[in-house]
Amino acid sequence: MTSDITPNEIEANQELSAEETNHLMGVRLKKLADLQKDGINPFGGHYDRTHYSQDIIKNIEKLEESEVAIAGRIMLVRGHGKATFLSLQDDAGRIQVYVKLDVVGEEQYALLDKLDIGDFLGVKGQVFITHRGEISVRANQMLLLSKSLRPLPEKWHGLKDIETRYRQRYVDLIVNPQVKDTFVTRSKTISGIRRYLDNLGFLEVETPTMQPIPGGAAARPFITHHNAQDIDMYMRIALELYLKRLIVGGMERVYELGRVFRNEGMSIKHNPEFTMLEIYQSYADYNDMIKLTEEMLATVAQEVLGSMQFTYQDALLDFTPPWQRMTMIEAVRKYAEVDFDQIKDDTEAQKAAAAAGITIEKNASKGQILNCFFEEKVEANLIQPTIITDYPIEISPLAKKLPNNPNFTARFEAFVYGRELANAFSELNDPLDQRERFQAQVDKRAAGDDEAHMMDEDFLRALEYGMPPTGGLGIGIDRLVMFFTNSASIRDVILFPTMKQKE
Repeated sequence: MTSDITPNEIEANQELSAEETNHLMGVRLKKLADLQKDGINPFGGHYDRTHYSQDIIKNIEKLEESEVAIAGRIMLVRGHGKATFLSLQDDAGRIQVYVKLDVVGEEQYALLDKLDIGDFLGVKGQVFITHRGEISVRANQMLLLSKSLRPLPEKWHGLKDIETRYRQRYVDLIVNPQVKDTFVTRSKTISGIRRYLDNLGFLEVETPTMQPIPGGAAARPFITHHNAQDIDMYMRIALELYLKRLIVGGMERVYELGRVFRNEGMSIKHNPEFTMLEIYQSYADYNDMIKLTEEMLATVAQEVLGSMQFTYQDALLDFTPPWQRMTMIEAVRKYAEVDFDQIKDDTEAQKAAAAAGITIEKNASKGQILNCFFEEKVEANLIQPTIITDYPIEISPLAKKLPNNPNFTARFEAFVYGRELANAFSELNDPLDQRERFQAQVDKRAAGDDEAHMMDEDFLRALEYGMPPTGGLGIGIDRLVMFFTNSASIRDVILFPTMKQKE
C-alpha cells in the first residue's frame, strides 16, 4: 500500500515546496491514467449513502454489526500488509474504515495502491468496534468517487498560514474541520434573525444592488458601468433608501439581509463586501428600535449559543436586556471628562479638542468634535452591550431632530467590545428638511468629501408623497457572528473575504 502523504509526514510540520507538489501531482496523474486504463471511472456519479460518520458513532449500540454505506474524503492511511486502515471524513466528522485483503478480495485491495489522501471513496461494510475500542466500518466493497490530483497542504502548517486559509477556504475547511463550525453558527444566526422578524410580521424584501445614486451611509462606493445605457452605476453602500421607499408605498414592516459594498480599506473589523441587516417599521421610533435590537439579539444568542452570556476574547459578554444606556454627551463626560453641555460654540469645542490632543478637520463644528471625542476617548471602553443615543445632527443626515434639542437627532448606536454593532434612527420623514440636509452633504462633497451623500431626487420625491413616522435599524451581521464565534477577525466569519491580489 502506498500513498503520497503518510501520517508521519502529516505530523512532520514541513511545508511542501512547489517542486515537491509538482512531483506528487505527477504521481497522482500517473495513478489517474492507470485507473482509466483499468476501466475505473476516477470521477464517479451518484452514490447511495445510508449513514454519516456521526450517525454511526452516536448510534453504535443499534448499528453494531449492521450493514452501512458511507462516503467521504480519505484523510489518513495506515497500511499493515494484508490489512489497511483509512480515516474517512464526511460532512459530519470522521470514521475509521478497516480494509482486509481476505474480505474485499485482491482486485478491491489492489485499488488501495491507486488511492491517495484527499480522494473521495464510497465504502459498504459492517459496523464494528476494534480491540482498541474505536468504532469502525469493516469494508466489503469500495468505490472510488473522485480522484484528488493536488496533495493537501501539511495540516499543522495550514493552521498557521492565515493568508492561505483565507485565500483557499476550501482547503481550510478540509484540513481544519472546526472552521466549519463558525459558518454553521453564522447560518444559524441569520436563520434565527429571519425567524424572529418573520414572527413579528416583518416582510423580507430585496432591493437593487446596483444603484444610479448610492445613499444611506457616509461611505465611498464602488463604481461600475452599464454598457447598454452607457451610464455609471454604483454598488450599494447601504439598503436604507430603497427600503424607505417601500414604507412610503405602504409596506409597513420590511427588512433585508443583503450584501453591501464600500470602497474602503481592510482590517480585522472591515471587509469591502459585507452583510447588513436593515429593518424599517412604520409608526415606530428609535426607542422601539432599541427594544427590538436588545430583544432580537438576546433571543438569537440564546437560540444559537444556548445562553445570553458568552465569552468573546478576554470578556464575558452579557446580551440580557436591557442594555446599558447613555447619551453621547454623557458618555464623553464619563470617559473623556469633557462636558459638551458646558461648551457654548464651535470655537470652544475646537479649543477643547486641541487641549485633549484630538485631531479634527479645519472649521469642524461642535457636533463633529463631540463625535471625534466619542470615537477616540469613549468607544474602546464600551465592552458590555451599550446603547449610545442622541447624535449630533451634522453626522446624522437621515435622522429626525430631537424636539427639545434640534442640534441633536433621535439616533442610537449599539456598541459591544468597543465596536459599533447597530445603528438606528427615528427616520427623517420631512422632505423639506431632508432636502436641506442632502444639500449640506452635496456641499461637503463638492469641497472634497467623497464619502458625503449625493442628492437623490427620486428619494425626495417619495418623501413628498408622505412617509409615516418610521423607526429604522441596521446591524452588521459579520460583526455579530464574530462575537458569537469568538473570532478575532472579520475574515474568520466570511467564507471568501477580500484579499490583496498576489503577483
